[in-house]
Amino acid sequence: MIVIGPLTAAQIMLLVDRYLGGHFFDTQAGGSAVIWMHFFWIFGHPEVYVLIIPGFAIASEVIPVFSRKPIFGYSVMVAATLTIGFLSLGVWAHHMFTVGMTSYANAFFTASTMAIGVPTGIKIFNWLGTMWGGKISFTVPMRFCVAFLFQFLIAGLTGIMLSASPFDWQLGNSYFVVAHFHYVLIGGLIFTIFAGSYYWYPKVTGRMWNDALGRAHFWLFLIGFHLTFDFMHIPGVLGMPRRIYTYEAGRGWELWNLIISVGVLFQAAGILCWATNFVWSYFRGPAAGNDPWDAWTLEWSTTSPPPEYNFGAAPVVASRRPLWDMKHPEDPDWKYE
Repeated sequence: MIVIGPLTAAQIMLLVDRYLGGHFFDTQAGGSAVIWMHFFWIFGHPEVYVLIIPGFAIASEVIPVFSRKPIFGYSVMVAATLTIGFLSLGVWAHHMFTVGMTSYANAFFTASTMAIGVPTGIKIFNWLGTMWGGKISFTVPMRFCVAFLFQFLIAGLTGIMLSASPFDWQLGNSYFVVAHFHYVLIGGLIFTIFAGSYYWYPKVTGRMWNDALGRAHFWLFLIGFHLTFDFMHIPGVLGMPRRIYTYEAGRGWELWNLIISVGVLFQAAGILCWATNFVWSYFRGPAAGNDPWDAWTLEWSTTSPPPEYNFGAAPVVASRRPLWDMKHPEDPDWKYE
């Protein structure tokens, strides 16, 4: 609700410029193209968090179930999520270091961008603390979440690097930035989406997916991801700009781009395994039962797939793990952290 407004305003101003003779962004008539950049990035950077926070939520559902432990530091986890949402509104201009802002603006947005790494790091420690000492089951959803933890950590570290304006002056608008961005949205968001798709597939369809195809998907996509986006940092450091489709030979980028392209083939093979798995399992997969994961949230207390009315009677919820409370009333340690 907050970040879409500036984008809408910018689009209206752009329409006025294009069709009604306005000059908001027309530099030849006294307008400012930098104002357009501010409007866009006030939306564009918080939008990354709009995307990744649902991924955080999926990880917070999957990791405790397959660690057989309640999530570690739930209250701190919630506070970190709220802090990320708040701080995300004050970091947009780190995308604009290269346009020549004042030193005060550079310093502010460097500090605010570094600060957002603190609550993000807290969340990673929450997930690691949940896994620590747990009885971890490396199912396919859990594998995707473990990979997400490592990759999102790397994405955060390269984000801290780019938050320093002198460093960003060198690598802004390069393939290094493209690699960082995709580490967040593929290494972070897409991996958690895959985890969630495998985790809730039995509930949605009433069928279990094929484990061999799921593991093949995981390994192919993991290898392809790292071949593509690990090596994408290197041509960025070597000066390869983003948004180009060809370049002259002899710049030292050829080998790295070949490796990047090979990685895409691995990712495509992984996606093919995922799609094949879900279609085949829908017709041939074994029956899942109501609760194949021995989970603790209420969706697993209904049939698979759930009835249209969901619950015949509204369930009583007395904790964050209501289904576990019903199944294990003798185990109070699971009710509180």
